[in-house]
Amino acid sequence: MENNELTFEKVWLMFQETDKKFQETDKRIEKLSKETDKKLRKLETLFTGNWGKLIESLIEGNLAEVFQERNIDVKGTSQRVKKIFQDNEIEFDILAMNGKDIVAVEVKTTLLVEHVRTFVNKLKIFKEVFPEYKDKNVYGAMAFLKIEEQADKFAYREGLFVIKANAKHATILNNKSFQPKIW
Repeated sequence: MENNELTFEKVWLMFQETDKKFQETDKRIEKLSKETDKKLRKLETLFTGNWGKLIESLIEGNLAEVFQERNIDVKGTSQRVKKIFQDNEIEFDILAMNGKDIVAVEVKTTLLVEHVRTFVNKLKIFKEVFPEYKDKNVYGAMAFLKIEEQADKFAYREGLFVIKANAKHATILNNKSFQPKIW
């Protein structure tokens, strides 16, 4: 005959077994969570990297025409121009150039004030990073799909061209009397 009577010892053993199963489950969940986080980070990097390239290409598409309207005769563009400066990698999304002018363009999906501040700091050291352009007029431009925090107005006050991307092309939003800052 089986003894089904609950004793303190039996209940204690059940608690210990349950606790052990909970610990095993916690370990499995933690492992799955780490694996999922790793996969999501990889997917996010793939998406944002490719999305960024797409937006940059959209902006670059008619950049020469857009700046032609502002009397900057762009002859060529380069994407993702990078240099090592003081042990840091400095990257400019697009450089639009002619013989005497360079427009450094920072491209964002959603433009924030902090992006403008960071870009202005990069422009301040542009000629140190690229001494080969020390005798050129360097202008800055912020390009975006969406705006928050009135970052476009902030960029305008900082002397930057403000460029809005849409489905077919890019457009400079600054009024015709705007005088860009030369860095």
